[in-house]
Amino acid sequence: MYLEIVTPEAILFSGEVTSVVVPGVNGEFQMLDNHAPIISLLGKGDVKVFGDMNLEEEVATKFTEGENGATLLSINSGTIEMKDNKIVVLAD
Repeated sequence: MYLEIVTPEAILFSGEVTSVVVPGVNGEFQMLDNHAPIISLLGKGDVKVFGDMNLEEEVATKFTEGENGATLLSINSGTIEMKDNKIVVLAD
C-alpha cells in the first residue's frame, strides 16, 4: 500500500509500506494492505510505519526507530484517510 505523510511544512514521506499504526482519538489502530476506506481524526502519539522507508536526509531527523522494525513519527494531532490502498496522513 502507498503512504503519504504530510505536515504544514513539507511532505515527509511518500512510498510503499507494509502496514501503518496510528494514534486515533479513541485508541490506536492499524491498517494493512487493502484496508476498508476510512477517515479518522488522530490524537497525540506515534505514527508507526512498517516497511522499508527511504527517508530523505532533511526529514530523517523527524523519525525514530521503534520496536519490531517500526519507524516512528511523533505527532500532536492530525487526520488520516485510507482509500484505494493509499493512506494519506495529515500530521501536525
